[in-house]
Amino acid sequence: MKVRFTRQGVRVRIDDLELAALGRGEQLKLETLWQGGGWRLDLDPHSNGVSGLGGGLSVGLQSLLSTLAEPAREGVTLQGPPRVDVEKDFGPPHV
Repeated sequence: MKVRFTRQGVRVRIDDLELAALGRGEQLKLETLWQGGGWRLDLDPHSNGVSGLGGGLSVGLQSLLSTLAEPAREGVTLQGPPRVDVEKDFGPPHV
C-alpha cells in the first residue's frame, strides 16, 4: 500500500494482492510511528466512510469494495473529510 498526502486529501494505491486481501475481509494497515506520535491508515472492508482521530485515519470500503474490484475501474473516492482516493496500482501480476 502506498499513501500520499495531497492538498485535496489522501491518495492510497493498492496492488492486486492487497485488493484480494480486502476481498477476503482482511483489514490493511500502514503505520509510521515515532516517539510521541505517528501516522496510521487503515483500509477496512467491514465499515463505511472516513473517520480520523489524532494521527490515525480509518477508511471504510464495505459499500465500495465490489466497485473497486471491477476490472475496468481504476479506483474509488470517499468524500470524507478528508477526501480519500483508493486506486489500483497493478504492475506485473503476482504468481
